[in-house]
Amino acid sequence: MSEETTRRIVLVRHAKAEWSDGDDHERPLAERGRKDAPVAGRWLAGAGITPDLALVSSAARTRETWKLLASELPAGPRAVFEDRLYEASPGELIAVLNETSDEVHDLVVVGHNPGVHALADALAGEAEGDLPARMNRSGFPTCAVAVLTFAGSWKAVEHGVARLVAFWAPHA
Repeated sequence: MSEETTRRIVLVRHAKAEWSDGDDHERPLAERGRKDAPVAGRWLAGAGITPDLALVSSAARTRETWKLLASELPAGPRAVFEDRLYEASPGELIAVLNETSDEVHDLVVVGHNPGVHALADALAGEAEGDLPARMNRSGFPTCAVAVLTFAGSWKAVEHGVARLVAFWAPHA
């Protein structure tokens, strides 16, 4: 890595949600999701990850995941609830990342599959050990977390720019 500022992107898939024939956007977390989200928060805290900012999909299940996850962090960062993260493609997610202020060093994004998994794959030009195989074998389950690092500005985030440094899932 260069002398540029090293930044961290923490991608979180929302925790397990209830199934519903109603409005998908308003689906709440299932009991398992309400148990897994705080565990993910404890994992992040234990890994020393203290985000400066959280970008959270406006869907009910992502907002609830974030609330439960953030309650386990030593300091809760500012959260922005972003409609554009709901059902976003990797390209749309990158466009949102590109708008992030360079004052932010560690960013957490709480979103949905397949976009979050595809974004982790797209950004990871490098990886430690067998992390890509583990992440892809698991299918990026609910409440999974991928941590990527890169050097430079958020405006420069694009395919292959980051290194996958950690992957965690609650039932893996």
